[in-house]
Amino acid sequence: MNTTIQKEFDIDQPIGLVWKALADPEYIVTCVPGASLTEKVDDRNFKGEVVAKFGPIKAIYNGDIEIQELDEANHVMVLKGKGLDSKGKGSADMIMNGTLTETDGKTHVKFSMNIAIVGMLAQFGSRLINDVSDQLLNQFVENFKAKLAGESVDTDLSAGSMLGAMAKSIFGKKN
Repeated sequence: MNTTIQKEFDIDQPIGLVWKALADPEYIVTCVPGASLTEKVDDRNFKGEVVAKFGPIKAIYNGDIEIQELDEANHVMVLKGKGLDSKGKGSADMIMNGTLTETDGKTHVKFSMNIAIVGMLAQFGSRLINDVSDQLLNQFVENFKAKLAGESVDTDLSAGSMLGAMAKSIFGKKN
């Protein structure tokens, strides 16, 4: 199953600060629900783990992240991720393209992720994957804004929001 997820958001912080944070995997991983880095191979390659919950289904992906492009002058980044289900029942590949622009001291973040999922999670279909991913991305954005403001972040996977996204996807309504 292949899907594309796009997200845009604004942050009331200067572009230099936002870029520095987004370009640092060790900093940013603390904002991603269910994610952790397990090894820094070099400045552009990392190993990590992502736990994804879809209702009663919990998948753990062990994988690699490669920073393919990090253009500070133009505020463009490209990341590539590959993960294998820890139970050997699937895999996920991702290419993320991100750009930052600044207007009046605020930073606009825009990114697109092309995701290919094989195995158990692919059976849920792109609509459900997109709805749950949207919930996770919203949680990431809130965590990222909070961390930049010096506040604490919540990296626990929210079962309520995941179930709500599943219900919305399946039944066409919110929680």
